[in-house]
Amino acid sequence: MRNAEKVTITLTADLLRSVRDTVEAGEFATTSEAMRDAVRVWQRQRLQDAERLNAMRARIRLSLEDPRPSLTAEEAEADMDRFMKDQEKASRNAAR
Repeated sequence: MRNAEKVTITLTADLLRSVRDTVEAGEFATTSEAMRDAVRVWQRQRLQDAERLNAMRARIRLSLEDPRPSLTAEEAEADMDRFMKDQEKASRNAAR
């Protein structure tokens, strides 16, 4: 392991039991290994969240800069209804 620094964390009884159960089940050799994995998952999730947020910001920026006329509330609602029905239909087809 690269340079490592020992830290102390406080976990609720439920969280600690979950970590220990995972180690006892053989998923990790030690609680430290389980905690390192949890931190890596947390880091990955934060990166994915930041990427999604950046993508949303880019889409909003493009939308605001779009020279086409805006939709009325009724048109937007009709588009959303159509989109949701298409998604529901695709979901049903995928479940088959």
